[in-house]
This record gives sequence, structure tokens and C-alpha cells, in this order.
Amino acid sequence: MGERASHAPGTFSWVDLATSDAAGAKVFYGGLLGWEFEDMPVPDSPPYSMATLGGRRVAALYPKRDESQPSAWLSYVTVEDADATAARAIELGANAISEPFEVLEAGRMAVLQDPAGAVFAIWQPRASIGAELVNDAGSLTMNQLNTPDTDAAQAFYGGLFGWTFQQVATGEQAFWGIHNGGRLNGGMMPAEPPHWLAYFTVADIDASAAKAGELGGRVFLGPVPIPAGRILVAADPQGAAFALFEGDVDD
Repeated sequence: MGERASHAPGTFSWVDLATSDAAGAKVFYGGLLGWEFEDMPVPDSPPYSMATLGGRRVAALYPKRDESQPSAWLSYVTVEDADATAARAIELGANAISEPFEVLEAGRMAVLQDPAGAVFAIWQPRASIGAELVNDAGSLTMNQLNTPDTDAAQAFYGGLFGWTFQQVATGEQAFWGIHNGGRLNGGMMPAEPPHWLAYFTVADIDASAAKAGELGGRVFLGPVPIPAGRILVAADPQGAAFALFEGDVDD
């Protein structure tokens, strides 16, 4: 089981979805991944909807505040000190989309954009560790960086989080595994536009591909085989991109 009581610094620990249609997104992901939702009140804002599996938090979604921005998933990395990490990111060439701020009693976070333009968040946990279940069917399993400059990305993220990169495929399908403290933490490939892509595990990727279509989503890659199993990349009815994975996972 992929139950978690904490996440080591440098580990992807959470994802949330800013969407143009929170109610529609609940129907889509609930039907596709089996999520149930608990609305958490937020002062002077719409609720932040926690997605759960078996009572454990796995992700969240909320109505996006900026109508000019597309619906999109945001990937979070756990850190010991959000302020120090944000400052280091800027030294390494990042842009601060938001300065570090408190999220009620849950923790402290900042939203950053790497030098190529990929957006991610950092999370300093307090009451909330982030995802309480990972890798199991319906939960987050990997985050993949698509970037036009893989050398620059290695320098930036290696300098920021201490990640190491191991190239496992070359040529048109070049791919790097991203490791944090010796554990596989994500992946990277040369692609545009620059962004982080969240992967969720499923038990049957063919059935999930069909279900995504039935629910109004669009599969635009796969299912295709990879060494560990099979993947697909899709978009939900509001246009947010995500990926699904069927295969071998860590604990």
C-alpha cells in the first residue's frame, strides 16, 4: 500500500487542479479515478475540494480565480523551508508567481516558474503532509517535466532540490528518470510547451481510456507501452492535461 505519513524533502507530495468548472471536474475525476470529495471552506473564496480514496487525501480541486488562465494541474514538492527554497529558486533563475504564504494551519507554500517556463509549487508541511496515499490505483504516482532544454532543467532542479537525473532512453523518445535521495521521483523529456505533467495510477488503462471518453475527456496519446507498464496522456472536459499509468509502482 502507498500510504504516507510524511514526505521527504524534495519529493512530489501533492497536486491540485484549478478548473473552470469544479462541479464538472468532480464528476469527471470521480467517475474516472473513484474519488470522493470533501469541500473545505476558505475565507472569502470558493471551497477547496479535497479528493479522497478510502478516506485518505490524494489530490484537490478548486474553481480557478483568473479566467484568462487555462484549467491546469499544479504539482507540489515538499521542502523544509519554503522561504529559503523560494529565494534559492530565484537565484537559480526562476520567477516567483507567488511569494511564500501561509495556507491556514496546513502549511506554507509558494508557486514558482522555472527558467524555461514550467510552473510548480513548493510545500512546507504543518498540519497537512499533502497526499496521504500515492502509487495505488486512483492516486498520484509520478510527475513528468516536459521542457525544451533538458540540460538547463538538470542544472536548475539539481541545484534547487538536489535531484539527480539518469537518462534511460535516447533519440526521439529521450527520457530521464529524476531521483530524490536515491528514489525515483519523476521523469523528464524534451518537449514543448514546458510544464509538469501529473500521472495517476489505474488498474486497467484500456478501460480508463474508454471511461475518460465517456465522461467527456479526450485521450491524445496512448495507451502506449513503456518499460514499467503503459501510459496515456489525456485532457479533462475543461482542458486540463493529465496522464494515467498502469504497471509496476514503488511501495
